[in-house]
This record gives sequence, C-alpha cells and structure tokens, in this order.
Amino acid sequence: MMKTLIPLFLFLSIVNCQDWASKSGGFLRMGISARSIAMGGGFTAELDKSFATYHNPAWAAFLVQRHIGTSYTNLSLDRRIAANSFAMSLPPTAGIGVAWVFAGVNNIQGRYSTGMKSSKMQTGENALMITFAQRIRPWLSIGANFKLLKYDLPMTDSDQISGSGIGFDIGLLIKTGKYNTFGVMIQDVNSRYQWDTNEVYAQGGPYKEDFPILYRVGSRFFNKGLAIVGDLGIITNGSTFSGIIPRLGVEYGFLDQYFFRGGYGNDRFAFGAGYEYRLFKQKDSRIDYAFSMDWVAQTAHTISYAFSF
Repeated sequence: MMKTLIPLFLFLSIVNCQDWASKSGGFLRMGISARSIAMGGGFTAELDKSFATYHNPAWAAFLVQRHIGTSYTNLSLDRRIAANSFAMSLPPTAGIGVAWVFAGVNNIQGRYSTGMKSSKMQTGENALMITFAQRIRPWLSIGANFKLLKYDLPMTDSDQISGSGIGFDIGLLIKTGKYNTFGVMIQDVNSRYQWDTNEVYAQGGPYKEDFPILYRVGSRFFNKGLAIVGDLGIITNGSTFSGIIPRLGVEYGFLDQYFFRGGYGNDRFAFGAGYEYRLFKQKDSRIDYAFSMDWVAQTAHTISYAFSF
C-alpha cells in the first residue's frame, strides 16, 4: 500500500504544482518557521509556536500562553525571508496576534544604459498580519488574518515602483480528540498587488496582480512523542482550478526535549532538528533548524526561535 501511495503523492505534487510558487505572493506560501518547513509545511491543523497564527489563525483562540517567535531563511541566489510573530489568548474565548513577514533580494547590481555599473539595489516584499480568533465551542474555533501587503521594486538607483494591497486568510480548527486535530484554511482571499506605472512608462497604468487562492484541509496526530502532520491543498486562480498540493511530515521527540523531523511539501524535501529548553520557566524556549531542497537543487537553511510565557 505504501509503495503505491508514496509515488502517487509525489506525482500529484510535481504535475499539478510546478508553477504555482512563481505566482504573486509566493513568499507567503514558501513556509516561515524551521519546524514547519522541516515537516513539509502541512501545518493546517498543527500549532507552530514560532508563528502561531500563520498556518491557521483559528489557533489563536486555543492558546494558553503568549507566544513570541522569530525566523530567518537564507535561500540561494541571495534571497532571504524573515518573520516575527506575537500571539496570545484574549480571555475568555478569543485570541489575537500580529506578525510581519519580509522577503527580498539584496546586492542587485544596477547598470546604466551604457552598461557601466551603478549602485547596488534591493527589492523586498512585506506583509503585516493582524489576527483575531474566536472559540465557538470548547472544541471548535474560527479565525482570520487581515494582511497589509507591499512590494518595492527598484527601477534605477534612485527610482522604484511599489505595489500594495490587502488580503485575508480564514481558518477553522476542530479538536477531534486527545491526539487528533482537524483544520480547514482558505489562504489569500482577495490578496493582490495594485501597481501604478504611469510615472515610469509613457503607456503605463494601474493594474493588479492577484494571488492564487489556496484551499487547505489538514490533520494532525500525536502520541508517545510521535507527531504526524499533513494537509491537501487545492490551488485556484480566481475561479479556475490550477492544481493540487499535498504536504506530509513527521516528528519524533527524544527525552521530550530533542526533536528530529522530516517531510515533503511545496515541491521540497526537508529535514531538521529542534531543542526545547528552560530559559526562565520549564520548556519556555525552543530553537529549530531546517534544511530544504527543491527539484532544481535550490537549497535553503532556516533557523527559528520561539519563546512562550
């Protein structure tokens, strides 16, 4: 059975999702924290302490502690992604959060029309996320991320154009048992960049770049130090079906302090490790590392830190 499922899993990912990462807003679909990346990114039903509301904003309503997280990813071709997050419960049945995600490329060598070098430039995408979640039942919550988006694109060493917009994520979380959680997520509803190039091009004008919408359904199982997470996403371009993306990962905890992980998702194989330790209180800090590689041998290193209090 497994010999049949694994090739099918990889086939669906390769055939249906080869170009979805190149669409607008790709930096918000690559994964943020080291733990989630190492486990394939299928965290629709799993809590990520480094970024509690990124994968499913409904988690904010189930938090019992305040969570602060930071993460940095070093990608090939001088690319980088950085993120910071804060989330907490809002008694008696709600939760809130705020986060910032940045992705960019620096040291871009500018050139004059003659071919001579000018100054170096950089480009960057930013997303500010504000989260609110409400627990409807003791086992059921719903939440939303409101996102402010901006993309700065250099044209010369002194001029640049910027695209901006807003977007939403909507998440649902169900605690189906002691060891199981079920989640549903609609990512990047109405998300887009609005551009105005009239000042740069004679025939320029306002136009928009829509983000693809991703519908995800996922589950999480945990027992005796073993955690298995996964989700299945349907990618749409407006009202048009674009593909399916499966993600699956596993984590094993050793001595309830050391963690080893592996997974596949977002067209990448990944593995990693984590260490949970005491800073002020028992198990209030966690540091994680992940290494990932996609089909064209593009590699990435991610390190994350999470603090709970």
